[in-house]
Amino acid sequence: MTIRCVIVDDSERFRVGARRLLTAQGISVVADAANSQQALRAVQEQTPDVVLVDVGLGDESGFDLAALIDTSPVIMVSAFSAEEVADLLADSKAIGFLPKEHLSAAAIRCLLTRLP
Repeated sequence: MTIRCVIVDDSERFRVGARRLLTAQGISVVADAANSQQALRAVQEQTPDVVLVDVGLGDESGFDLAALIDTSPVIMVSAFSAEEVADLLADSKAIGFLPKEHLSAAAIRCLLTRLP
């Protein structure tokens, strides 16, 4: 089964690169968004299997966005290390965290298999 994904990041360069990488690894990127408003619309329209949300979305918080997404699991991503965002992650409803440098279809699948 193909995993359907939405990528949320304020960096167009990252969104394009992540789409290319994940698509090559068998994940269907059904939408991407640069901010919370676009992200919520994409999630509502696409009902993805997972949403990748950058910790920092310009002036917005990715954690605030994650709190608003009820229909799909959220994985936080960042150039920061897990240690740097550990406190925020602990209070988040995200199912996990991936440093951007370790983003891969295998890592996403691994986090999704931990869901009840």
